[in-house]
Amino acid sequence: MNEVQVIGTVLSVDHENAYDVLCMIGASAALTISEIPFLGPLGAVRIGLIEGEFVVNPLEEDMQNAKLDLIVSGSNDAIVMVEANANEASEDEVLTALRMAHEEIKKLVAAQITLQENLGKPKWEVPEWVVDEALTSEIKSRFGDRLSQATEIADKKARSEATAELRQEIVEALAGAEPEPERLVQVRRAFAYLERTIIRRRIAVDKRRPDGRAVDEIRQITCEVGVMPRTHGSALFTRGQTQAMTLVTLGATGEHQRIDGLGLEDSKRYLHHYNFPPYCVGETGFMRGPKRRDIGHGALAERALLPMVPDEKDFPYTIRLVSEIMESNGSSSMASVCGSTLSLMDAGVPIKEPVAGIAMGLIKEADDFVVLSDIAGVEDHLGDMDFKVAGTKNGINALQMDIKIGGVTFEILGQAMEQARRGRLFILDKMLAVLAEPRQELSPYAPRILSMQINPDQIGLVIGKGGETIRGMTEEYSCSIDIEDDGTIFICAPDMATADAVVNRITAMTKDIEVGDVYTGRVVKTTAFGAFVELKKGTDGLIHISQLGEGHVKQVEDVLNRGDVVTVEVVEIDKARNRIGLKPLKLSDSDH
Repeated sequence: MNEVQVIGTVLSVDHENAYDVLCMIGASAALTISEIPFLGPLGAVRIGLIEGEFVVNPLEEDMQNAKLDLIVSGSNDAIVMVEANANEASEDEVLTALRMAHEEIKKLVAAQITLQENLGKPKWEVPEWVVDEALTSEIKSRFGDRLSQATEIADKKARSEATAELRQEIVEALAGAEPEPERLVQVRRAFAYLERTIIRRRIAVDKRRPDGRAVDEIRQITCEVGVMPRTHGSALFTRGQTQAMTLVTLGATGEHQRIDGLGLEDSKRYLHHYNFPPYCVGETGFMRGPKRRDIGHGALAERALLPMVPDEKDFPYTIRLVSEIMESNGSSSMASVCGSTLSLMDAGVPIKEPVAGIAMGLIKEADDFVVLSDIAGVEDHLGDMDFKVAGTKNGINALQMDIKIGGVTFEILGQAMEQARRGRLFILDKMLAVLAEPRQELSPYAPRILSMQINPDQIGLVIGKGGETIRGMTEEYSCSIDIEDDGTIFICAPDMATADAVVNRITAMTKDIEVGDVYTGRVVKTTAFGAFVELKKGTDGLIHISQLGEGHVKQVEDVLNRGDVVTVEVVEIDKARNRIGLKPLKLSDSDH
């Protein structure tokens, strides 16, 4: 009944050792030596798969291109938590890393036990919460059959309504219309215990799930793409009573999200946000920004798809996905992974491989256990494990596992991962039947981004004094222009014609002038022998007076004046005299 809070405060970061793992170990050690009852100690470790080698607690910089980044927490006997980023790691590679992690965890547990023996305080004696056995027996004898029937209703809403009505009837029968608070708690606790026992035994021993599915059966899946007419990409993924709509927006490279965090990463070009509004589970509630759960689910989906996002050089866009959960009955985070894959392909993002996700569950009663594929809400709530696996046909990209019992064996983990692999491939087939590959063309509403390369020495020329040149082009063409230090330029324009025009302008500004090149420029000076035309910033060419007309031209100003715009062709380059000769291609009446 006492609230417990453990705070891990990061005071200094060396960008070598992972502070998250240190915080987990520190939290366990603090609880272990305290007087608070604790089922630990627990250890935590990071395992990296770097260039084919498994490394324990690798340096942060060495993990930038790791195939597997696995964080594991566990007791001396079993694994209790797993979190992983990967790039198509195999199930065998993950299991090998888990076994290695557990051996390291045992060392950390032993160290904490030694610490407790030397510094630990006596633990509080706290009575366990118990269920009134007599009350449980009475409910079972009087209402057991009806409770069993109510919990077997396949539809979630109908099952919830039936059990709620029966719970209220039992409360009134055993506690009265105006029950004493303590009696009400005892009756409700006994009812919940009996409901949980019936459902768990039915699944683990009788191998019957609440909705009638086989243990490895996936709920009905339907997929739609292009459901939103104005977005850059969209998809609706429905699995049973869980539905996720994911929308894609493509933006310029300058729209990267800046990160002011403790890690090495300082920006992100691929963003995934996840919204879980109250209506998706039939509730009302305040919407005051994303909750911890929403942030975590969005991060999990982001990790699952990030390895498959094309390199910025090949696809120079900032990519933002938003998964809106329209209805939820279990595993909405994995539904958002599937919907995100389809929406990215609908947007024309050339992802390397499609990604699907599935949530696995576990019911363990004594020596009987069953691993469940595609768990529904009640199986998550009453089950012993929530194990989310996302990946491609080739391997795993993301893992997240939470355990509600003392831990799971490697036998259970191996079975869960193999069952998840089969389920993932089944879901992928359903998705690809709707859209087999990324669209070849972007949405007409998506911005067009082109990239080009210039000599880094010419960056200042494109930017101009005080940024006047680049600012003038962005205003003239209603576009954005981002320049990297290596001379890479990204142009983001509303349509391809505008993007091409900007590329041509920058090319003309930065390329070496050659005979035959055509420029449109402004007359910056007239003399007795000709007119000087600005070809690009800092470079002028001369139209000799003899080129201004077929007959004799008395003075330049009869044809061209300062400020006139004229299209010219380069006819001579005299490097010794640093002179460029031009001839006009067309002189309009307004030029005279």
